Amino acid sequence: MTDLYIAAGGGGDPIGTLIAARTITVDPAPPLIATYAWERPEVDPTHSPLGKRDFAGLAREAGGAAAFTSATRPRLPAGSTMPGLARDLPARLLLLDPTHGLSSLSRQIASMAEAAGGRRIRIVDIGGDVLTHGDEPGLCSPFGDAYTLAACHLTGILTTVYLAGPGLDGEIGEHPLLERLAGHLPLIPSRSAASAAAPALAWHPSEASALWAAAIHGTRGTVRTARDTIHLTDVSPRLYHLPLQEALGHNPVARALVDERPATLDAAADLSHRLTGIHGLEPERDRTPQPEPPADPPAGNTGFRSQDVTMKTLREAACGADHVTFRYAARTLGLTWTDIPALRGILNTGTPLLQLT
Repeated sequence: MTDLYIAAGGGGDPIGTLIAARTITVDPAPPLIATYAWERPEVDPTHSPLGKRDFAGLAREAGGAAAFTSATRPRLPAGSTMPGLARDLPARLLLLDPTHGLSSLSRQIASMAEAAGGRRIRIVDIGGDVLTHGDEPGLCSPFGDAYTLAACHLTGILTTVYLAGPGLDGEIGEHPLLERLAGHLPLIPSRSAASAAAPALAWHPSEASALWAAAIHGTRGTVRTARDTIHLTDVSPRLYHLPLQEALGHNPVARALVDERPATLDAAADLSHRLTGIHGLEPERDRTPQPEPPADPPAGNTGFRSQDVTMKTLREAACGADHVTFRYAARTLGLTWTDIPALRGILNTGTPLLQLT
């Protein structure tokens, strides 16, 4: 018997969800984590949530749920990090397929929870846009989290919402989130909980989960990410929890989804656009200019000549930040996210973030 965890936004959220699960319970069994296969454009050029038809080699769990294994492969042109996460995370990863509408997603979640024999669903959001009011200036991607909240509400199963690393996704600031979380006492994950995610963070382009893991390990200061600059503070390691109904009270998109129950994913995304001006199925737009890649990249497939030259390039691009994410470092050097392990090798580091100062 186990509770069902849901990585609210897909992408790298299963990494943070594992850390949260290791913090919430002492159960030694691998947690059951349901997740969207919804990736950044550099991973999946389709930039849409992938469904069962988009994968070959999915396993079948009790109750008929589709599960990722290391042998699962996305069908081209789609791309996915989920097979790698299934290999490197000590967790069972289930596919949430939102492509058939809200009611279908709710039935999937209910079936997964019932098959697991647990009595609770635990939604995990890294950063905090699950508590959006829809009008925050930095808001970029509120739709997936709102869709998750609405679908879990429709199951009727007791659900708790966990917010990890307030402000670390760069969408809602730390202080507004702390105001919304007033009265809730946080959990503080252990370094061993964060270390469980280290094999995945060694190659995955996740930024929010990497920032949270780094904060848990004690990293503080400014971090340049692919979109903006994030400040790691003593609040950053925290993991807050609140009832589903309270989270719904903050999130107007989730409430509208529950009220209107759109029949298709497109209609649900249109609803999000109507309320927030952000269409849930369009690529996120970077808010800051991206650094130009080196004008004359060196020969070879790593995009840099030496550790010293690489660090100099990154320090100049980061404009005084204490750290950079490896996703940002790869972009700055004209690399792709698949080059992150090679970049780590040249820089001789296994930390979640790259320290510049």
